[in-house]
Amino acid sequence: MSNEQSTTSNGKILLVGFGPGAEVHMSVRALQAIEEADVVIGYSTYIKLVKNLLEGKEIIRKGMTEEIDRCIEAYEQAVLGKTVALISSGDIGVYGMAGPTYEVLLKSGWKPDSGIEVEVIPGSTALSACASLVGAPLTHDFCSISLSDLLTPWPTIARRIEAAGRSDFVVALYNPKSGRRTQQIVETQRILLQYRKADTPVAIVKSAYRDLQDIQMVRLDEMKDCKIGMLTTVLVGNSSTYIEEGLMITPRGYANKYQNITGTTIEGEKRGRSLSMGLTGWKSCVREYLRSSNEYSLRDTARHFGCPTGEIISAISEANGNDSAGEYSAAIVQPEAISVIEAAKQWGLLRVVVRNNAGAVSKFMINAEDFTLRREWLNIENEHFYLHVKWPSVQQVWFIRRGDILCGVYFIDEQNETVFYLSLLRQDGAFNAPALKAFEQAWQTLTTMNELEKASNE
Repeated sequence: MSNEQSTTSNGKILLVGFGPGAEVHMSVRALQAIEEADVVIGYSTYIKLVKNLLEGKEIIRKGMTEEIDRCIEAYEQAVLGKTVALISSGDIGVYGMAGPTYEVLLKSGWKPDSGIEVEVIPGSTALSACASLVGAPLTHDFCSISLSDLLTPWPTIARRIEAAGRSDFVVALYNPKSGRRTQQIVETQRILLQYRKADTPVAIVKSAYRDLQDIQMVRLDEMKDCKIGMLTTVLVGNSSTYIEEGLMITPRGYANKYQNITGTTIEGEKRGRSLSMGLTGWKSCVREYLRSSNEYSLRDTARHFGCPTGEIISAISEANGNDSAGEYSAAIVQPEAISVIEAAKQWGLLRVVVRNNAGAVSKFMINAEDFTLRREWLNIENEHFYLHVKWPSVQQVWFIRRGDILCGVYFIDEQNETVFYLSLLRQDGAFNAPALKAFEQAWQTLTTMNELEKASNE
């Protein structure tokens, strides 16, 4: 294909998604587009699925790995002034030919206002078709991930699976397994089992609405041992998904607001309004949770609400006399956090805690004199250890206190995760009196500065 070719031919490219395959599931526009076309281009299997609609058409068949060839062929036929239907099962814009076709066209010099018109005609994609056969597994938030690593690096795919698992999405898995790709589904199961129970419902649907349709309903811990191939779509439920009467159901969340789903609103909720755990109310729920027990640590609370520690501290900082956070209080440092290190020189011996995502915890004792800031690195060094913190990664610094148990400072990154924190030491169940007084003086100064800043912004 040459990018010198003219696009003033008034040809047309119709990118047609025809759904599962049967004519009954095709949209009116998809049927019209195939009827309108002079030339129909597609993968051999797709051509077979709609062969009864192709009488009198010029048909160009391409193989499984000839996707770009199909795009180029469609362009070259349109340059000749023909109306071309480039067909695909499912939705042609979902893991389909719409993307590569546009890439080929743009690379050729084509523009939307040039002589070749392009129309994308959507169809029912595989995840929708498969979901309709097993119940209602996609009623709440979901995502789709292709397990094919032919064009996408496996580490990228694995990160997406982990993110979906961590975020409690229902997951639709495309291209789960082939003759040569057999371990991707095994790895996917391993990753998801870190975040989902073993009995999480899974629907394995082959060739939805086609002659060889097959449906398996299994548990997540059974998934990898099932019959799975390239014509299969796998639907993995979230933490709320259940199977009843042979149907896989993911609740939308009505039970969070209405008694017995169809009853009156639950106490504290309002019809047509955000949940108490909605965007504007969930931090109040955090404070109520902390008031309910003096046993909850910041990490316990973060795990309970499934959010970073920085979000919990932010919720604590918004406490007031009518809505306390139990024993906790917090205040943000504005704006130069390094001044905290200067203040800490009056706090005596301190404990520094660093955790990593794998579960390792480092705790050690330091004096504030052990801190030095060199360019973008905060260095904590003495004769026993070295800790280097990339200072620009620290986005927020919080003073936090928990009754007579904790007086400390949390250093938070842009994802609201804890980079490290330091706290005053207790001996015999009590803080050193001069250190505590210095900490409280720094807190009071900070609180006054925050109040002045707030007043100046109003």
